[in-house]
Amino acid sequence: MINSTLGIQSWCFRGLKGTPEIIAALNACGVDRLEACGIHIDLDRPAESLKLYRDAGITISSFGVNFFGPDEAANRKVFEFAALAGFPAISADLNYDSLDLVEKLCAEYGKKVAIHNHGRRHALGTVRELEALFNRSSANVGLCLDTGWMLDSGEDPLAVAKKFRDRLYGVHIKDFVFDRAGNAEDVISGTGVLALDGFARYLVDSKFDGYLTLEYEGEPENPVPNLQACVKNINAAFAR
Repeated sequence: MINSTLGIQSWCFRGLKGTPEIIAALNACGVDRLEACGIHIDLDRPAESLKLYRDAGITISSFGVNFFGPDEAANRKVFEFAALAGFPAISADLNYDSLDLVEKLCAEYGKKVAIHNHGRRHALGTVRELEALFNRSSANVGLCLDTGWMLDSGEDPLAVAKKFRDRLYGVHIKDFVFDRAGNAEDVISGTGVLALDGFARYLVDSKFDGYLTLEYEGEPENPVPNLQACVKNINAAFAR
């Protein structure tokens, strides 16, 4: 069985007014885990932000996507929040100049970073670039596999999950369709290009234990109906 529970990326709720509305939306979707992004957590007062979610029975499963640059103090705030919230891996982006600093903070805090691939135009968006990074880093640096953006890079998300199995610390389930020019559009999970059933089957068979996050970026002012449809399709795929 899979050892992860589905959460939702808080970027999906970027059009909502505040934490109570996000909590209500999660409840409406039948989900009690949130991968928080920076607009919904105040890293200067992280305990206050975290308490609101915990009091509502919401678990913060990760944080990001956070770019790690050369500012150690800023990076340390993210790791301190990870320690406070208790999740093992941070959704991340970085450049090679900050890799040593990130490795240092991973070792100090006992956390991992999971690189979020962001499509063909992203510096770490392809299998080739990810492989080069992992060859230069310790196992503290792994992958948050975004299925939609991996499709944008022309790769099969299932094949990528298998290739980087030992470094797969998180998954964003995102589904796209593409127009003739190759531009991506978010669609309800299981209705686009992503072979959702096969991908879910692999996560179950491999006993994936990282964070599992739904990300659907459409309708930011009223995301709940389509997020509910996504959750229904994802849960059905895992049940099968």
